[in-house]
Amino acid sequence: MTSPGVHIGYAAMLERFHPNEILEFAAHAESRGFTGVMAADHFQPWVPGQGNASFVWNVLSALGQTTSGDLGTGVTAPTFRWHPAMVAQASATLAAMYPGRHWLGLGSGEALNEHVVGQYWPEAPERINRMFEAVDIIKKLFVSGLSHRDVRHDGQFYKLESTRLWTMPEVAPEILVATAGPVAAKRAGRTVDGLITEAAPVEKVAMLVQRFAEGAREVGREPATMTKVLRVHVSWAATDTEAMRNALTEWPNGGIRFPKGDIRSPFELEQIARMVRPDDFEGRMPISSDPDVHRAYIQQFVDLGFDRIYLHNVGRNQREWIDVFAREVLPALRK
Repeated sequence: MTSPGVHIGYAAMLERFHPNEILEFAAHAESRGFTGVMAADHFQPWVPGQGNASFVWNVLSALGQTTSGDLGTGVTAPTFRWHPAMVAQASATLAAMYPGRHWLGLGSGEALNEHVVGQYWPEAPERINRMFEAVDIIKKLFVSGLSHRDVRHDGQFYKLESTRLWTMPEVAPEILVATAGPVAAKRAGRTVDGLITEAAPVEKVAMLVQRFAEGAREVGREPATMTKVLRVHVSWAATDTEAMRNALTEWPNGGIRFPKGDIRSPFELEQIARMVRPDDFEGRMPISSDPDVHRAYIQQFVDLGFDRIYLHNVGRNQREWIDVFAREVLPALRK
């Protein structure tokens, strides 16, 4: 079981496993002491060998029936494939079905998933501006559902004609923004309920947390009361050799040391991934058969004050990994 105050959830990688497998893994993880699920939103896998890309809202809805913990998107982009109004409706419906369990994780998107609708793919600053305008629309729609009053929006990137959400939970879902950059982290602190980021060198993650807190304080908010979520990728297997092989074959994108947001095809990323070598994972992802190596890595982020950490093991050995971590890693973590 997880130590008191340390919430370790299961990161459901929908780009890697069939949705029915995800349901089984998440239920197994919960039975072993993992709390909640962060589910990835992909239209395509990173590389063809990962082999899946199921629809996140269908899977989250099913997870609501088969598990009892929190349910969040990690993350969805309310900017290209979807108008923000549709993301707001999907989120509000899930929250109405499973009160108190759903949080909405938003990101600025990657070409791998978003280019499929054939729109112009802008540079990162515009993608971030689009995301925060989308946040504004989603917040307006959540208010509309709670107040039973129509809202509208006429902005730089989006229009929303007078409407409201008709199905709404009693309390709006938390809105969390994912970022790996200081500017967006600070902006998130000013505008949303919490931060999501990926495990990286501790100094970088600490800087993001600090910028998020700075943004929150600028508008009179208390950062300590705001949600901070982290997704951690690990490679555990029975031997170090197998753990490294899993990293190279199943999650080579974890060793690519440049931004992947503009890559459009899994087949293109597959070509780039062939250049990934074991050293490329250094400092980016623990690769070991020793559970204590993983415990120490995760503990660093617990010490930074993250409220919830969701773990993804890159191997196909999900059940074995869940059992080992539930027995040897989760109980040893200390808040």
